[in-house]
Amino acid sequence: MYMSKFLIVGLGNIGTEYAHTRHNIGFDIADEYVSRHLLTFQSGRLADVAQFKLKGKPVTVIKPTTYMNLSGRAVRYWMDKEKIEIENILVLVDELALPINKVRLRPSGSAAGHNGLKSIQEALQTDKYPRLRFGIGNNFPKGMQVDFVLEKWLVKEQPLINEKIVKCVEIIDNFIITGIERTMNEANKLDFIM
Repeated sequence: MYMSKFLIVGLGNIGTEYAHTRHNIGFDIADEYVSRHLLTFQSGRLADVAQFKLKGKPVTVIKPTTYMNLSGRAVRYWMDKEKIEIENILVLVDELALPINKVRLRPSGSAAGHNGLKSIQEALQTDKYPRLRFGIGNNFPKGMQVDFVLEKWLVKEQPLINEKIVKCVEIIDNFIITGIERTMNEANKLDFIM
C-alpha cells in the first residue's frame, strides 16, 4: 500500500535578529510542533529538519535556512527528496489580513504579497498547496508594514500567541491524521480571546 508522507514547512528568517518576530511565527510553530513530538531539528540541506512517524505516517518538518524570499527552494528540494504529494504539504505562515485572534487553514490561495508564499508558488508552479495562516493583525500606521512584521509580539499579546501556537500543533496533527476538510471545519471556527 502506498504510504502518505507529509511535509510541514515553518516559514521564517534565520538569524537571532528575526527570532520570535511576527514574520517568524512559522518557525515558532514548527519548533513547538517538533518539541511536542519529543524531537529536535538537525541541520539539513537548505533547511533545519526533523523526521518522525505520526500514526504510521512519515512526517518531515522543515524550517528553510534560505531566508524567507527563497523558501520555495527548500520546499521543492524536500518534497522531491521525500516524494511528497503537494496536497500533503502544510505551510505555516504569518498573515496580516487575519486578526490576531484567528487562524485559517486553506487548501490553496494567493500569496497575497507574502514573499515566502510567492517563492513557494514559483518553485511548485502552483498556488494549490495547503497553508495554515496565523493571524498577526495589521495594527500599524500606513507604510510601516515591514517594521510591524519584523517586530516581536507585544507583552500583552504573548499569552494569546502562546495559546494559538499550541492549538496550531493540534491542527497540524489533525491535518495529517484526519485530512484537511475535517480539520478546516474545526480550525477556521476558532476564536482566541486576548
